[in-house]
Amino acid sequence: MHLSNWLIFCSVALLVTFTPGPAVLMAISNSVSVGPRRAMISSLGNAAGLFLVSAVAMAGMGVVLATSAVAFTALKLGGAAYLVYLGIRQWRSKVSLFSEMASTQAPASAGADWRLFGHGMTVALTNPKGILFFSALFPQFLTREAPVLTQFFVLTGTFACCAVLAHAVYVLLGRALKQQFASASRVRLFNRISGGLFVALGFSLLSLRNKAV
Repeated sequence: MHLSNWLIFCSVALLVTFTPGPAVLMAISNSVSVGPRRAMISSLGNAAGLFLVSAVAMAGMGVVLATSAVAFTALKLGGAAYLVYLGIRQWRSKVSLFSEMASTQAPASAGADWRLFGHGMTVALTNPKGILFFSALFPQFLTREAPVLTQFFVLTGTFACCAVLAHAVYVLLGRALKQQFASASRVRLFNRISGGLFVALGFSLLSLRNKAV
């Protein structure tokens, strides 16, 4: 891959990953709820999910989703339902999205960290727009001169790194905002606003049509 093409891809990837969406909202919410360090665990889970989504897109699932109304609708409904579930859970929480976990000052269990990782991965896997995005974007940057597998790792790795970078920026933002949510009323307000945004994002998936982004 030519350096110029890679730089263009980086620009597109940064633009996409810094655009607020379910993963960005989760990064901010986790930063306020469980602290910046553990919030990045869910971001790493999201990056792992992006690798799986990219692999599925490269394997042809993107074409299936773009042509099969049933497959697209099933994944779309699943992703929307998961985001709505997260939103309701956040809305009803009195402390944080992961209220059953230990506080940020208590030792974090391995199970809680894996749960954070799993939430981040699930957000990536249940977003049909991600698969359609990779299906539409990757062909524009693939070249015949280089092995497809190598290009897959370069492009997907670049995109995943951009996503982690974007989440880190938003996590730091969330850390700064955390000081503003010391009172119970502000915590409740934050939970309801972010919960409502999760629900809104979930319903926004329902407006996606089965064609490439």
